[in-house]
Amino acid sequence: MSVLITLSAKLFSTKPGKPFMGNLDTTATVRGRLVKAALDCFLADDYHRVTTRLIAEKASANISMIRYYFGNKEGLYEEMIRETLKPMLDVLDGPMLASVTGFTDFLRLYYDTMTAQPEFPRLILKVLALNHGPGRHFIQQLLERGRARGASRVSDLKSQGQIASGIDPDILRLAFVSLAMTPILLKDIFEEQVGHPMDTTFLEKLADFNGHLFSAGLKPVTSK
Repeated sequence: MSVLITLSAKLFSTKPGKPFMGNLDTTATVRGRLVKAALDCFLADDYHRVTTRLIAEKASANISMIRYYFGNKEGLYEEMIRETLKPMLDVLDGPMLASVTGFTDFLRLYYDTMTAQPEFPRLILKVLALNHGPGRHFIQQLLERGRARGASRVSDLKSQGQIASGIDPDILRLAFVSLAMTPILLKDIFEEQVGHPMDTTFLEKLADFNGHLFSAGLKPVTSK
């Protein structure tokens, strides 16, 4: 009997400062709501104007849950960035870029992701180019990780004869970033110039075109 009492006490006790999380689905939902609320708040206002209380209220969560999951405001900010960039970074380890035709799908994924949060690339640009707000070192670490993965994938494509052996992976990466980010960063200006919205159909055509440019530009030169 004493063993059962001791076991029950361990199962239902909580550590100081750590709320008991009995329902994993609820836990995931609360954490997800906090990340989504943080994304909405940080994209709508400057970092120093956003409070953890505001984020918690928007997520319908207790402010203590931010400390529980992320440690503090900056930890939540970094996790928000990590989760938003994760789909793109995961591509570098997945099958999508097993061939050069995958660049079309990669661009389509980027356009879809960033169209849903058009302020996000502007946030990244502010942090990196203007050193505006925290997270510069953290974002650089994420991008460097992506650079290393991308270089490895380029090496694989070279060894398979799918792209020219002289392709510089850094030049390829910069070209891709330019094709990916510019339409989203200047979306309002482009829409005003072309006279119609850059909707899903338009961006799919753009991804197809840019992907074709990449495929054609990366092909090994065949000697006649």
